[in-house]
Amino acid sequence: MKQPKPKFIFSAGGTGGHIYPALATADELRKLLPDAEILFVGAENRMEMEKVPHHGYPIIGLPIQGLQRKLTLKNMVVPVKIFRSLFKARKILSQFNPDVVAGFGGYASGPVLKAAARKGIPTLLQEQNSFPGLTNRLLSKSASCICVAYPNMENYFEKNKIFITGNPIRQEIFNQHLSPQNARKFFGLDPDRLTILAIGGSLGARTINETICNLIPEIIEKGYQIIWQTGKQYNYSKCRNMNGEKNTRVQAQEFIFEMPQAYAAADVIISRAGAIAVSEIAAVAKPVIFIPSPNVTDDHQTKNAMVLVNQQAADMVKDADAATQLGPVLFNLIADENRRLEISKNLSKLAMPEAALNIAKKIIELREIKLNGRK
Repeated sequence: MKQPKPKFIFSAGGTGGHIYPALATADELRKLLPDAEILFVGAENRMEMEKVPHHGYPIIGLPIQGLQRKLTLKNMVVPVKIFRSLFKARKILSQFNPDVVAGFGGYASGPVLKAAARKGIPTLLQEQNSFPGLTNRLLSKSASCICVAYPNMENYFEKNKIFITGNPIRQEIFNQHLSPQNARKFFGLDPDRLTILAIGGSLGARTINETICNLIPEIIEKGYQIIWQTGKQYNYSKCRNMNGEKNTRVQAQEFIFEMPQAYAAADVIISRAGAIAVSEIAAVAKPVIFIPSPNVTDDHQTKNAMVLVNQQAADMVKDADAATQLGPVLFNLIADENRRLEISKNLSKLAMPEAALNIAKKIIELREIKLNGRK
């Protein structure tokens, strides 16, 4: 008897850190099962509604939204939107009839995975951080499988459900073969000069930006150069110019679209410690100083960074200390070639380039269990 056509629902959204791992996994799943139908479910008016169709997958939006941290009237409609989202999620599941539902984080994952579990549909949960949020901890109780990126997650999830797969990242990060010299030329920099890469996320990071701005004179004086993602919320044109002229050793951009080239150009990286940033930096194995954002739930970026720091695979400066400590830590790291080599070596041990493929295989395994009538 011919098996029915494979059908899967992926739920992810809110930030690129949720969307891109889901897209990477969907791509691997499609390679393994070329005839598979994959439907994404996201939140209305969020970035996934644009990014997912651009990548070639259909998406349906739920009217879900999260609670605001400050007191606001918007929070009064949240229970209504959750109820409406659960109702719409059940309708989508009935109409599409997926074999497996996979959740990668974002507001929509909660209603979709909850509704799927109630209908007896196998669910896979992908936890990107070393400390899971409340939603994933609750969803894990009914999940069939939980794919994680860090060890010791049995503190939060049932041990028999956990599989360490790593975080899916863009394959071009692994597959780029550009030399540091050619990568620096790509950004219009000196191909042979030590290069710093400073990134604070797509919107930017005020602490990192203000500190980098103050450090630029010393960076230039010491003979280094910098690629700097400022983010859309910040205008640091004054820091890009020294003595009234644009300094060719400071390449500042609101957003770096060519991240594989930026990573290739870098000798040292300064970064926030979001889950996907950490995984990408492990993949490229470049010496890194993490400045975790203090504005995240449960301080999970500090927990992400500390996993690497404890394995001698990164340095870390607290956000509150960045103004005074980043300069000394940065210049000491640059001066200590042995320490840089140690960090690179230890980072390379943590990279998991097959993460998306391994999660895709788990999704297929859950489908086969379902088809065979086993739980």
